Amino acid sequence: MTLSTPTRPAARADARWTPVLWGLLFVLAGNMLIDALEVSVALVALPSVGADLGLATAELQWLVSGFAVGFGGLLLFGGRLVAIRGRRPVYLAALLVFAAASLVGALADSMALLVATRFVKGFCAALTAPTGLAIIAATFPEGPARRRALSVYSLFGAGGFSAGLLLSGALTGLGWRWTFAFPAPVALALFAAALRLIPRDLPDEKAPRRYDAAGAATLTGAVMLLPAALTSGARYGWDAPVTVAAFLLAALLAAAFVRIELTAREPLVRLDLLRHGPLLRSALGAGALNGSYLGLLLVATLDLQQRAGHGPWLTGLAFLPAAAPLALTALHSGRLVARFGPPRLIAAGAAAAPLGYLLYSPDGSELSYVTGVLPTMLLLGAAFVLAFTAFHVQATGSVAPADQAAAGGLYQTFVQLGAAVMTALCGSLYPAGQRPVLYLITAVGLLGLAVALHGLGQALVPRRAAHTAARQLPE
Repeated sequence: MTLSTPTRPAARADARWTPVLWGLLFVLAGNMLIDALEVSVALVALPSVGADLGLATAELQWLVSGFAVGFGGLLLFGGRLVAIRGRRPVYLAALLVFAAASLVGALADSMALLVATRFVKGFCAALTAPTGLAIIAATFPEGPARRRALSVYSLFGAGGFSAGLLLSGALTGLGWRWTFAFPAPVALALFAAALRLIPRDLPDEKAPRRYDAAGAATLTGAVMLLPAALTSGARYGWDAPVTVAAFLLAALLAAAFVRIELTAREPLVRLDLLRHGPLLRSALGAGALNGSYLGLLLVATLDLQQRAGHGPWLTGLAFLPAAAPLALTALHSGRLVARFGPPRLIAAGAAAAPLGYLLYSPDGSELSYVTGVLPTMLLLGAAFVLAFTAFHVQATGSVAPADQAAAGGLYQTFVQLGAAVMTALCGSLYPAGQRPVLYLITAVGLLGLAVALHGLGQALVPRRAAHTAARQLPE
C-alpha cells in the first residue's frame, strides 16, 4: 500500500526533529498504547464484570475474544479501506469511534452490547495500528530517523499490555466500568492532537479501487463463528445441533472467502503467500504463542481472584513478570534478532512457553504465587522477549518488499485468530475443571514449539550443506 506524499514537510535525515514531528510520533505511539492495553484491562476485570452482570465464565471470555475477532477479522479490510480513503480520514474516524465505543461499553448493562463494543474497538485497532506504521514510513525518512520513530512506537505498543494490567487493577477496584471508560478521554485527546498533526494525504492512483466487501464479510463471519462453535461445543455438547451448525457455517464462510480471494480482480490478500514457508511458520507459531499465553492468563485471572482471593490490583501485579520484560527490552529486540537470527530465537521462546505452562499450579492444590504462578510468568516473559520481534521479522523480512504489507496483515490475522480461539476454548472449559484447560494450553504451546523446531531445521540445512561442500573442496 503506497500513498501520496504528505502535505506537511517530512523529517530530513540530517535535521533535528521539530516539536511537530515529536508530537505526531507521540500521538501515533499513544494510540498504539491504548490499543495494546485493551486486552489486559479486560482480562483483569473479567471476574468483576461477571459478578456484576451475572455472567458465566464461558460468556466472559467474549470480552477478550470479541476484541480479537474485530481486530483479526477486519485487519485486511482495514488496510484496503485506508488504501482507498486515505490515512488521515480513516485514522481520525477510528479514534472517534473508539472513544464512543468505550463510553457505550462502560454504560452497557447487557453482555451482547458489551461484546459488540469490544468488537468495534477491535476493528478500530485494525485501522489505526497498521495506519500508524504507514504514517511513520511516509513522514520519517529511511535510516536513523525512521528507526528511532519505530523504536518509540514499538516501545509504547509493548508497554501497553503492562500498563493495562496496572490500570485495570487500580480502576477495577473502583468499579469495572471505569476500566472500560478510561480509554474514551484519552482517545478524544489524541483525536484533538491528531487533527493538527497528522499530515493530509490522498490515495495513490495505483492502489486497488475495490473494497472487496464480500471477502471481508466472509472472513469476519468465519473468524467470529469458530470461537462461537467452540464455546457451544463445550457448553451444549459437540454433537448439539447449534454446535454442528456453527461449525458448518464457519467452514462454509471460510471456503467462500478462499474462493472469493482466488477469483477476485483485487483480492484483500494473496493467498499464495501462505505457500511461503517462513511466513506460514511465523503466523502459526505466533498464533500458538499468543493464544496459549492469553489462555493461561485467563485461567490465572480466575484462579488468583476466585481460588486465592486476590483483588484486581494484586492480580495485575502478578502478571507483570510476564508482560514487563518485553516492554523493557523492546528498544533492543532488533539487535537481538540481528545477532542470533529469527529461527533460533523463535525456537528458544517457543520452548520457554510450554515449560512455563507445565510449572503452573495444578488444580486442587493450594495456590502459591511464588512457587505455582511466578515461575510460569517469568518463563512467559522470556518467551515473548525472545520470540515476539523475531516472529515479525521472519514473517515480513523473508518476502519481497512489495509483499511485506500483505504479509504483515496476514501474519497479524493469524495472531489475533489464535487469541480468539484459545480464549473461547479456555473460558468454556474452565468451569469443568482447571486440568483440561492446562492440558489444552500446553498442547498448543508444544504445537508452536514443533513448528519452531521445523523452521530451525529448515534454516540449518543450507548452512550444513554449505559447510559440507566447503570441506569437500580440494586443498
